[in-house]
Amino acid sequence: RRAGFITIGYRGSYTLGRDSQTDAKFRRVARIMVCGKTSLAKEVFGDTLNESRDPDRPPERYTSRYYLKFTFLEQAFDKLADAGFHMVACNSTGTCAFAHEQTDDRIWTSYTEYVFYRE
Repeated sequence: RRAGFITIGYRGSYTLGRDSQTDAKFRRVARIMVCGKTSLAKEVFGDTLNESRDPDRPPERYTSRYYLKFTFLEQAFDKLADAGFHMVACNSTGTCAFAHEQTDDRIWTSYTEYVFYRE
């Protein structure tokens, strides 16, 4: 087992009504992105790794163009933990925009990354 980093990233969004008085409407995670060395990503995620955006990447090269075929973060975390990886960092950013000019509904979007490492 080789040492290395794998970064998991995803975009999320939800709509929140005026003054947070209505329930938030969450959208599902559309795609979980995988960044890291190709050989590590293939080892951890196997057949659940979608390589269609970077199909001929050599094993020792890095990529940020892979994504997972499933949309559950916990499933990705389980696979990483089973392979001996531990989370070492995470970060998130968020922005807000009005959904429509006629309403006070706001759409919040975020991008979150989790960095995992194995010795």
